[in-house]
Amino acid sequence: MKPLSTIVGLAALAAGPALAGAQTPEGPKPASPATVARQAEVAASLPAEDGRDADYAARGFVATRTDPVIAGAQGRTVWRTDAYAFVEGPAPATVNPSLWREMKHLKAAGLYAVADGVWQVRGFDVSNMTVVRGATGWIVVDPLTTRETAAAALELVNAQLGKRPVSAVIYSHSHADHFGGVRGVIDELDAAARKVPIIAPARFTEEAASENIMAGAAMGRRANYQFGAGIAPGPQGQMGSGIGMGVAAGEITLIAPTDLIEKTGETRTIDGIALEFQIVSGSEAPSELNVYVAPARAFLSAEMSTCSLHNILTPRGAKVRDTHAWAGFLDEALRLYGGRSDVVLSSHCWPRFGQAEVAGMLASQRDNYRYLHDQSVRRMNQGAGPAEVAEGLTQPAALAAQWYNHGYYGTYSHNSKAVYQFYLGWYDANPANLDPWPPVERATRYVAALGGARKVIALARKAMASGDYRWSSDLLNQVVFADAANRQARALLADSYEQQGYQAESGIWRNQFLSAARDLRQGYKPGATNTQSADLIAAVPTQLLLDSVATRFDSARFSGHTATINLVMPERRENAGVELTGTTMFARMTPQAEPDVTITAPRRLVLGLLFLKLPLAQLEAAGLKIEGNRDLAQKWLDAIDPLSSGFNIAEP
Repeated sequence: MKPLSTIVGLAALAAGPALAGAQTPEGPKPASPATVARQAEVAASLPAEDGRDADYAARGFVATRTDPVIAGAQGRTVWRTDAYAFVEGPAPATVNPSLWREMKHLKAAGLYAVADGVWQVRGFDVSNMTVVRGATGWIVVDPLTTRETAAAALELVNAQLGKRPVSAVIYSHSHADHFGGVRGVIDELDAAARKVPIIAPARFTEEAASENIMAGAAMGRRANYQFGAGIAPGPQGQMGSGIGMGVAAGEITLIAPTDLIEKTGETRTIDGIALEFQIVSGSEAPSELNVYVAPARAFLSAEMSTCSLHNILTPRGAKVRDTHAWAGFLDEALRLYGGRSDVVLSSHCWPRFGQAEVAGMLASQRDNYRYLHDQSVRRMNQGAGPAEVAEGLTQPAALAAQWYNHGYYGTYSHNSKAVYQFYLGWYDANPANLDPWPPVERATRYVAALGGARKVIALARKAMASGDYRWSSDLLNQVVFADAANRQARALLADSYEQQGYQAESGIWRNQFLSAARDLRQGYKPGATNTQSADLIAAVPTQLLLDSVATRFDSARFSGHTATINLVMPERRENAGVELTGTTMFARMTPQAEPDVTITAPRRLVLGLLFLKLPLAQLEAAGLKIEGNRDLAQKWLDAIDPLSSGFNIAEP
């Protein structure tokens, strides 16, 4: 769920200057009359409250931290377990009442007993840590996002249940919020010395490394919108992510798996506990497994089923997921585990208890994904485009009656478009959309055709007064992209986005609207690139890193020349060959026979050269050696773009 930002990690880049469109900071506005009315309509349409979620979310509570602050290096706060303590009583007009209800349950933080010998730490991060008591120690499933939150979670477990060593770690899938805290629960040397297994699904390392390397800058920036980075929790601010609170700060780490699960039905006996695995790769993550804890009759459906409809294509960007396969995995889980599980728990949200409840949830969520898939494809095959598919698709009342099928994270709207993309791609077959003008040029023509900015703003005001924020945003977005300095349009567009954020049931839709409103009011200020830990970088294959460098290589700045370069990293016994063909850069993990240049250095210096763009002379002083044509090496380096420190989204 949380992306690994670009794998650079050796130091932070200096932030760029504030953009030209920067505005005087302006605070959030109250809910408009149209939003107040909309929230009342939503409240009247919600399922009857039966108390199950309140029961399940609170059941088994053992204890929580006395200090809500989890601190990192230099005392920096990386997490607060009480960040959403304000979510009490009826929903304010600035929060969708369904989302407010969801956060009442998601805000709980502490250690919970789930089944005999199985506990969860919830509310210490966006994800949950599950611990299973083995014969000698703790089997830890999904050690959260960061070292600091994972360490705090394990500290609570040991304080309440008795101190034990970690006897195994299981990564359910290849997203960082399910492995990044591993060094908070175990040290690699200790794991090696005690032969502690670290279990993961097949292709875990490749997928964990690759998802965001190529598109790291774009995905990281978009993730800031998805998770509302920098927006304080509050009734007019961030309201979690729909399946958890926010995303913890701190250090993301990784220890490579030692045991890979290849197929459904594989079993392991770990520290005396019989475990069975279901491979569900291609559902929520390209490498993912579920765990059945046989002695406890507990099914850990990591992120295949949670308290919300999930994302088929997450707004931050990722590989589009297979909705048909996702429904099939849920059906398989129902057949394999539904009849022999007394609890279903996940790596987000709270468990559900009782065999009938387990089977009912798996079946209902199966139907939810299958209906989403089948009806999107049906409409698609009738000629509907992505927006038409989304507009015409309504969740059946029988599915909407279950709170866990609601769109707190994914939505029918953007997921149906993702189904369309999975099969047909971005193009809707209308030639008008085959080669349209890009946003700024299109906006300039659009505004002129409507009679100028003043007239368009007047139309947008009228739309806003009627509560048609979708249309007002469309109009005002054209004005802003035609003239980013138009303060009136920026302010109105921010107001329009904000009201849509207030109305959103999806936590991440809310975050995106409110993030755009903030940027329009205050101007986007590029920040420093997030640093990553050395062991995370060490886990990324050099080939993938060099492939990502190739996406920043501008052959025009290399004047169309050809060249060959070897990169020798003695401590890793790696010798990579780089071929510059005149138009592209190819890297291979085999050396060039007669290179024009050979660069020899520890990999950390090579990464400093290629990612941080540190001066060649500085790295030579640190031990990097160059043989051959040094000027050519410098010219190659000059043709590699620096890493992006961010970009505009809500304005050009």
